[in-house]
Amino acid sequence: MPAMQSSKGAALQTGSVNAAAARNKPGLFDRIADHFRRYWQLWILTAPALFFVGLFAYVPMWGIQLAFREFDPTKGLTGGKFVGLKYFNEFFHNPLFGEIMTNTIRISLWTLVMGFIFPIILALLINQIGSKKIKGFVQTVTYMPHFISVVVIVSMLNIFLSPGSGILGRFFGDESLMGSTSAITAVYWISEVWQHVGWNSIIYLAALAGVDTSLYEAAKIDGAGRLQLIRYVDLPAIMPTCAILLIMNMGSVLNVGFDKIYLMQNSLNMPATEVIATYTYKIGILNGQYSYSTAIGLFNTLINFVFLITANAIAKRVSDTSIF
Repeated sequence: MPAMQSSKGAALQTGSVNAAAARNKPGLFDRIADHFRRYWQLWILTAPALFFVGLFAYVPMWGIQLAFREFDPTKGLTGGKFVGLKYFNEFFHNPLFGEIMTNTIRISLWTLVMGFIFPIILALLINQIGSKKIKGFVQTVTYMPHFISVVVIVSMLNIFLSPGSGILGRFFGDESLMGSTSAITAVYWISEVWQHVGWNSIIYLAALAGVDTSLYEAAKIDGAGRLQLIRYVDLPAIMPTCAILLIMNMGSVLNVGFDKIYLMQNSLNMPATEVIATYTYKIGILNGQYSYSTAIGLFNTLINFVFLITANAIAKRVSDTSIF
């Protein structure tokens, strides 16, 4: 009995202590005020960036409701008649829907996959170069095309692939690859990889620069060759970086670069190059169907968001690496 009474007394005392702690626990506003008192300098430093993101990323989202309304220039974004999912259904039943989605997915996936693999390969190869001068020269040569204008790139493609007179076009007969529906996808992603492979490899080179040199020395002592060094030392070192970049790229899987694909379009390759971005531009800006084009853009954004969340969840479960 004394033991039971003592245990009851201890429980009552613990309960009273917890109740007192709960009463003395600061409220939400107190915790926020304390947080700003501690870290106000950091908030001041980040305030310009937060303002920029809020102004140009979140404020324009007010116009998303245009996808659910009939746009009336006299009434503004919120004054038109509410029509629900009318424009989404119109896009889904559009005869061009299948063609547009197929072109967008095909071009995007080729660009995503190849644009993800080749920078990793280039970074691994450059990392194996012993001479700093040669390594610096190779890096400079490979990332210089990144700074060439898209207009210049497309002009170069038209000149190089011109049948009969082009440096490359003379090997493909009388048909220009720029007008071939079967070859235009390859032309797009190959030129895209060539232009950005050096620039995109920089982040992998930075990750490889942080690898402990003792790992290379230990592997060489064990008899590892170059390929084994890449497999067992370099690849594990950059794998978290690869996972993060892949997740971020999945968030724009359906965003084909508008400017380049639009400049590459012509009457011959149109069936293979009409993507969501170009179709939205033509419908919205050129034809003035703002509500319809907003609905298409919102649909594209939602699909990218689903891809991002899915890729992040898979990466977090498989490799315990994620962005959130």
